[in-house]
Amino acid sequence: MNLESIQRRDLPAILSRMPKAELHIHIEGSLEPELIFEMAGRNGIRLDYASIEDLRAAYAFTDLQSFLDIYYAGAGVLQTEQDFFDMAWSYLNRAKADNVLHAEIFFDPQTHTARGIPFATVIAGLDRAVRRAGEELGVSASLILCFLRHLSEEDAFATLEEALPYRDLFIGVGLDSGERGNPPEKFARVFARCRELGLHIVAHAGEEGPADYIRDALDILKAERIDHGVRCLEDADLVARLARERVPLTVCPLSNVKLAVFREMHDHNLGRLLQAGLAATVNSDDPAYFGGYLNDNYAATFAALPELGAREAYQLARNSFEASFVAEEVKKGWVTALDEYFAGACGGKG
Repeated sequence: MNLESIQRRDLPAILSRMPKAELHIHIEGSLEPELIFEMAGRNGIRLDYASIEDLRAAYAFTDLQSFLDIYYAGAGVLQTEQDFFDMAWSYLNRAKADNVLHAEIFFDPQTHTARGIPFATVIAGLDRAVRRAGEELGVSASLILCFLRHLSEEDAFATLEEALPYRDLFIGVGLDSGERGNPPEKFARVFARCRELGLHIVAHAGEEGPADYIRDALDILKAERIDHGVRCLEDADLVARLARERVPLTVCPLSNVKLAVFREMHDHNLGRLLQAGLAATVNSDDPAYFGGYLNDNYAATFAALPELGAREAYQLARNSFEASFVAEEVKKGWVTALDEYFAGACGGKG
């Protein structure tokens, strides 16, 4: 493929249409204001906002914690299995529209069980949406259970025990919520138990937390992927290791800007991550709150960073497939589809 033959003016269409995977999406973060109001109405919940517009106007965050405060409040409308199904089904339809072939979806059970919502209610609704997406949309999806790092390891162990009867409905565990003051080693024992259970391991690290958190997530938690990881460039030895071991980074550009990790998109380091040989991917994180779904993240990043072209678009999409937790033969099929797409684009048919 002669990727250099693709003109920059053609990139927006190519980014939109190319097959891709999404590996960093918090399903509660896909809960749009319209759906929040709909669920609040049918569940008899009073919101602190007079209208959809008032709620959306509140999405002016200064850091991760200011976002988490409103994120957890919004999740309070989720009460029934149908609510969790509707939320996931809405996201999966958007993923289909963005030409996402596969999504690995984070969910936060502690956000709901703390409110008295049974774990079974949460996972039954999400699983029903995942299965329906495979059957009706042709979108493959899997669930990853995330522990809230601002809570205790004891709470995480309790959540894991509650989840074990549904072990076949999720493929891995992650660590999310506020990094500050909550280093990876806080959860060393629960992640050791998860590894014994054969679960995949991912962890948020190196977004607001330092580069050392990335190293600790790898060494202590044995993370197979790092969620965010953009601060790795502060440590040259760590960058060399990430490149050598091909550790995937699930980067979320619009989120990084919205939460002031970078002042604006022109400052984002995605191009430098790729230039350093890192297995970076593009993802949407909490798209209802951060200004866009997967294609919006691709479009905004490529528009702002002139060093990103067709070769980087291909590499990011390929990285997303190769970093997924699926069988190798499935990955090869997706990469073949990606190659065919870009071959067509090089021939003017993209």
